[in-house]
Amino acid sequence: MKNSKYELLGRMQHQYHRSHPWRLSQGGLYIPHSYADTKPDSLSWWDDVGFILNRRRVIVWWRHPRHIYADALDGQSWLEAGDGPQDDWLTEGSTKNYRRVGASRKKIVSYTSRQPSAEQRLHYDLLRDIRDRLKTEGIDLDVPPSWNLERLAWAMGVNLVAPLEVRNESELASVALLARRLILGQTTLETEFPEYCYSRTDWLREQGGKE
Repeated sequence: MKNSKYELLGRMQHQYHRSHPWRLSQGGLYIPHSYADTKPDSLSWWDDVGFILNRRRVIVWWRHPRHIYADALDGQSWLEAGDGPQDDWLTEGSTKNYRRVGASRKKIVSYTSRQPSAEQRLHYDLLRDIRDRLKTEGIDLDVPPSWNLERLAWAMGVNLVAPLEVRNESELASVALLARRLILGQTTLETEFPEYCYSRTDWLREQGGKE
């Protein structure tokens, strides 16, 4: 049975692709980031890449499992630090900055936030200390590879978690190829990374090396 919602999204994807062309590399990839300053031995965290499949755009939001682990570590840090002072210093009490636009007129061009309160700074110090400790100790978490596909009005979106390193366009192409093969049912993450799971052991080993 046809799904009218998916058919509509498919038509919208085709229309968007025709009216908003991507600037693709020679390899047929949409590459939004530069790797000019990326060291060849650096650890990767996340990246994006796009390609065309069946006249539709596919955008891949890729993350390394260590990125998921680091996010969980940050979350645990906030949890242990508890609720801090309710000092909304970023938006409350800011100073308006003006620029003259005429002999007697001026226009707001920016805002300068005030400094956080002493209590807020102490809470930030506590949060930093907890995170430094957890970063050294690690947390009990296993992160397996995963992926899911979502239909958007302008593209097919792939959320991909896989233990790849992306430090140049060639390695980014491997991410795109993996996503394409997953969509087409030509492979699975279990086939590509049998019994893989990022854990505390991996995190601590990497903390002893280069980030």
